[in-house]
Amino acid sequence: MKLILSAGSLYTLPLPTVFEIARDTGFDGMEVIIGYDFQYEDNLALIRDLQQILPVASLHAPFLELDGWGNKINQLFRTTTLALEAGIPLINFHPPSWMGMELKFWRWLTKVKNFQEEVGQNQVIITMENMPCTGAFKTNPYILGQTQKMIRFMQEKNLYLTFDTAHMGSSKANFLHDFHLFYDSGRMRNIHFSDYGYGREHLLPGHGVLPLTRFLNHLRQTAYNEAITLELSPHEFPEEQELIRESMAEIFEYLCRETRFNPPADTYCPLGNCAPRLPQPDALSAKAPGNPVE
Repeated sequence: MKLILSAGSLYTLPLPTVFEIARDTGFDGMEVIIGYDFQYEDNLALIRDLQQILPVASLHAPFLELDGWGNKINQLFRTTTLALEAGIPLINFHPPSWMGMELKFWRWLTKVKNFQEEVGQNQVIITMENMPCTGAFKTNPYILGQTQKMIRFMQEKNLYLTFDTAHMGSSKANFLHDFHLFYDSGRMRNIHFSDYGYGREHLLPGHGVLPLTRFLNHLRQTAYNEAITLELSPHEFPEEQELIRESMAEIFEYLCRETRFNPPADTYCPLGNCAPRLPQPDALSAKAPGNPVE
């Protein structure tokens, strides 16, 4: 499994700093969210500068209005073009929101016959993300909010999946049951990994209620060989960079231990580089729940 860090986990810091933290921790690569940094920059030059620090494993198409990026259809194609130019193998996008009246985007999606050919040009893997339920009544404001409908759509349109654990945890569905439905479809190419609980998404592992260790063990036992992308809220981390680095190292050790191997009790060896073993991630569960995602 490839261990990736979403730049959104530390979006309050400059992108180069986030890349340096991920590199120093031992992550295999980064997922970059197309946000405000990409409004006025030479986007290809920006990505290539970042790739000098750590490989970019995936791009997340915009979910905000960005100057010069157009509507959701234009955003998807522009993100794909950037991935093609920079040699990035995968992109992810959100399905249309019925609550946001994104009907034009939905009508266009239904007309695409083969996303890998028509959008990805058989060079970039195109994935769609399962989305969360929100509000007191746990309503999913996105089209394709039901697992079986999303699977059928992906199969009919040759579209792959970025599975978000926190988003699935927010729904009324049984987390492991619906994960298995998605997993068994053969469409999963990326996983956004974080905890969910107490109405909050993108918590540190152990700060919510999801069976994340069982989840990771299943991936290891079934030889899942795609990306696991750590996608946390920045509010889960301290403000000081040194403490951020310590927290990130602890989470990374947990991911290594549960996905790659079982290191000796006194050491852990991410990517073969042994270092003193950090505190057990089980200690995370004793901490107070994290702050809500904004």
